[in-house]
Amino acid sequence: MKAGFVALVGRPNAGKSTLLNRLVGQKVAIVSDKPQTTRNRIVGVRNGEGGQIVFVDTPGIHRPLHRLNVRMVDVAIQSIGQNDVVCAVADASEEVGGGDQFLANLLAKAPVPVVLALNKIDLVPKTALLPRMEQWSRLAPFKELVPVSALTGENEGVLEAALLRYLPDGDPLYPQDYLTDQPERVYVAEIIREKVLRHTRDELPFSSAVLVDQFEEVDERGVMRLYCTILVERESQKPIIIGRAGSMIKQIGTEARQELETFFNARIYLDLRVKTRANWREDPRMLDEIGIRED
Repeated sequence: MKAGFVALVGRPNAGKSTLLNRLVGQKVAIVSDKPQTTRNRIVGVRNGEGGQIVFVDTPGIHRPLHRLNVRMVDVAIQSIGQNDVVCAVADASEEVGGGDQFLANLLAKAPVPVVLALNKIDLVPKTALLPRMEQWSRLAPFKELVPVSALTGENEGVLEAALLRYLPDGDPLYPQDYLTDQPERVYVAEIIREKVLRHTRDELPFSSAVLVDQFEEVDERGVMRLYCTILVERESQKPIIIGRAGSMIKQIGTEARQELETFFNARIYLDLRVKTRANWREDPRMLDEIGIRED
């Protein structure tokens, strides 16, 4: 039996979180079509016949413009040397560019085996896939290169087998029913942020965050009460979140509540407020509060 940690690293929008959810068989990381969706490390556990793989999802590696992004990128880069294996996730539907080369240069220095998951092959014509694989194979000394689709699950088992080959022998590190290390409060905040990302555009997704102000466990009537704040950086952004006659925040709240009710198997009372906190992405105390800490 094999058991160990596998870091999922890659550029923004490569599909790391979608792949994590696919591999562990349940949603543990939020996903959106916006880059920089993942802001911190997320652990997800996959148990199979060959052993236990503990995946560590990380923020996308990009050029940081704020203290927030600096911390995010640091988490991702440090993970390359802190786990047993690195699973680099790349977007097969995009041309290889300078950002990919930067990532490859980091991976070439990795002190552990690196397996490349070339994701989104469902978007690539078969005739274009082999040249793209050849391009990536020349960028860094990958142990293996596995074309996959996190969306459809194609080659999911092939990737699992490849990662297990490089993990150490050992007993499971977590119980069989263990899924993720995310605290419930963090999960709540992330689900709400996912809905904000889904319904907003331009700069707003990057300059918003969610705080769980009050988390009340299920009461005698079977209701869990959650009081949360959506932070934005400018007063002009508040009406976007609130929407005409409160329509946007109502939609965000309804979608978040429905998903949280399924997750917690309880009725949810969700109270959402919107507040302005100027330059919160540069505020170390604010970053600590939303869980993006320096190591």
